[in-house]
Parts: sequence; structure tokens; C-alpha cells
Amino acid sequence: MTSTNSTTFIVKPGGTLNGEIRVPGDKSISHRSIMLGALAEGTTEVTGFLEGEDNLATLNAFRAMGVNITGPEQGRVSIEGVGLHGLKAPDGPLYLGNSGTSMRLLSGLMAAQAFDCTLIGDASLSGRPMRRVTVPLAEMGAKIETNEAGTPPLHIHGGRKLKGIDYDMPVASAQVKSCLLLAGLYADGQTCVTEPAPTRDHTERMLQGFGYAVKREDNRICVEGGGRLTATRLDVPADISSATFFMVGASIADGADITLKHVGINPTRIGVLNILRQMGANIELANEQQVGGEPVADIRVRSARLKGIRIPEEQVPLAIDEFPAIFVAAACAEGETVLTGARELRVKESDRIQVMADGLQILGVDVRPTEDGMLIQGGLIGSGCVQSHGDHRIAMSFAMAALRAAGPIEIHDCANVDTSFPGFATLAQQAGLEVTVV
Repeated sequence: MTSTNSTTFIVKPGGTLNGEIRVPGDKSISHRSIMLGALAEGTTEVTGFLEGEDNLATLNAFRAMGVNITGPEQGRVSIEGVGLHGLKAPDGPLYLGNSGTSMRLLSGLMAAQAFDCTLIGDASLSGRPMRRVTVPLAEMGAKIETNEAGTPPLHIHGGRKLKGIDYDMPVASAQVKSCLLLAGLYADGQTCVTEPAPTRDHTERMLQGFGYAVKREDNRICVEGGGRLTATRLDVPADISSATFFMVGASIADGADITLKHVGINPTRIGVLNILRQMGANIELANEQQVGGEPVADIRVRSARLKGIRIPEEQVPLAIDEFPAIFVAAACAEGETVLTGARELRVKESDRIQVMADGLQILGVDVRPTEDGMLIQGGLIGSGCVQSHGDHRIAMSFAMAALRAAGPIEIHDCANVDTSFPGFATLAQQAGLEVTVV
């Protein structure tokens, strides 16, 4: 389970970021490597696996269903696949900690199994909306019970015959898309999902890497039920979401020059690069290559004078996890930054619009939250004590804000940083951030 949230970051003002670092492996790809590896025929070998609490929750769930998994050890995991129909009923509920990805994707897989199953999570996950997956899954024939508010736990009834559907997603969400495609592996006929805007496509890429046919036409993705997955080797690139904190930090700090090695630059994930470049960030890509169907590159970032912009709404789904850090960049930029079309931020691990607005206001930044975004007037960042509300990305974003702060920033409730970025404080210290963990 997630450790008690008593961890505090105290970050001194100033400092800078220099050198070469490699942030941990991509969280989204790590989740999917376990899921598809477990359902494949043969043994899948994974390197670069993110050993964060969210990904370990996924790994432990499949262990509980009879899958033999060796590791993780220094990012290496070996998964003895049981095939699409080889999972066994777990002895009790599957505890998924803080991981919305685990719960939403697993709901699609578990809806197609022969046995009943219950998915539970920590207090934060237990408040997150699940109707966005349970409603379309019910259209496919699944039977899933939630709390009255549509939140976990999810009680999933097994032995249901699923049928393919053609689903128009009301909101762009990679988790919903992936959930339905995974359920579609078991459904009679074809399952198609149409996206209102592009979202991360790691599921589609990895299904093809495991030898499963995926049809893509513009914003419509389809799978046919009844195929099989074949084990493979996967090298997980460094996570662009984790690299974002250092990209923003190097952009706002004086004298910064940092290179982030082997980062995934999937076209559905590079909204943060596009937004920071529009703000005037000094970002260069080198050593671009394809690794296991995913594009990767080294990202060099140097200090820059950022300017406020109106963030294009088409970039929002491509940067949805990176906005806490982007808000810090906007707070250091010259002029006003305007974000609209990001209502999804209100139902993440925390209400990321309100929590970031509250913290930035405590630090003296002129911000105004709106229903679907924020207005930020760039200027000086002061000193103060802020709450992360147990949200890993909030905690790391405020840590980077200290690079431009007038005094120390104290950030409470930081234990969940380990869900996505184990070793963050140590790596940040090595790069030049003056952070102390209490």
C-alpha cells in the first residue's frame, strides 16, 4: 500500500540544473508491458521498467492472478505469459493503490474473465470517476457495480459474453480508449473507439508489438476479438512526464544546461515540448531513434526567458499530465498565460487546477482558476508552505519552482512521489536542486 503521507520537501531558493541525467522509465508503457506480457503466449522480457508504486500495483495484481513474474531488478522484468484466457481468480480484492491507469485498464480486461473480481484503491483513487469506463463496458455486455457516485470499488462480474461496439468518446482519454480496446480483445466482432482529439497511443503500438492487429484510420482505432498475443522484448524509454520537471526547471533557472537521456517522444505525448517551445524555451533534440516501436531522443534544455502564451487547446490532451509543471513555467514567464479546455485536470489524483492555483497564490503568484483551466500572470515567486494533497506531480512541480523563488518552499504530503518517480529528490539534488526530504 501507499506509505503514510508524512514526507515533506524543503527546497532552498536558487540552485540550477546541469549535467546529464536519465529519469525513470515511462509509467504508461510500464503498465502496459505487464498487462500485455501477462496475456501473451511465451516469456516477455522488459528493460527500463519503472519501479514506482503505481506500476508495482499492476505487477502485483497479475501475480495475484497466477502470472509468474520475475523482478523488477534494476528495471528488468521477466513475465511468463498465460495467454488471453489463462488468468486465475485472485484470493481477494486487487489493491491498485493510487493508480487510475491500473484500475481503468484492468476494468476492461477483468470484465471479460470467467471469474468475479473486485478492484480497490487508496483514498484518492476511491474518489475518482469510473463511469467513463463502466458505461461503455456495460454496452459491451459487462456487469460492473460501483459506489453510487460511480467511484471505486469496482465489483466486476465474470462469465459475461462481450460484444464489440463502436464508441465515440465524449472526452479524449487514453485510459478509456485503452480499457475498451483491451476488452475488445475478448469481444465477439470488432470494437472501435473514435477519439475527439489524439491521446497517447502506447496501447495500440504495444498491441502491434505483441503481434495483434490494430486498424487505425484517422481518429478511429479498431481491434477484432479472438486473436492472440505473442511474447516479445520491450525496452521502456525514459518518461517524458518525469523529464518535464527538469525541462521546466532548466528553463526557469539561471545558468542551467541539462540533457535528459533516452526520453520517449511519442507524438501523442509531446504537447509539453510544443508548449514550452511556444513560450520561448531553449530545447534541442539529439540522437532521435526508434526503440521497440516508440520514438526516443536525448533532450537538451538551457535557461531561457519565457513569455506567456494562450495554450492551444489541441495541445491539451498531448500534455494533460504535464500541466502542474507548465503552470510553474507560466508563473516565471513574462506576461499572461491562458489555459482553456483542460477540465480533465479537475479529476486527476487531485483537482490539479485548484491545488496548483492555491499553492501558486500562497507563493505570491497572480493566478485565477477557471472551470476548465487557469489564467496566470507571470512574475516573482515568493516563499511559503504549500500542500501537494498527496499528488506526486504537484509536489515535484513546486520543488522546481524554488529555482526561481525568493525564499525556501516547503511542500507537504510528498510520499506519493514514489508512485511515478522513485528517487526524484536524489536525482534532483545531483543535478543541482537544493532539496531536503523530511
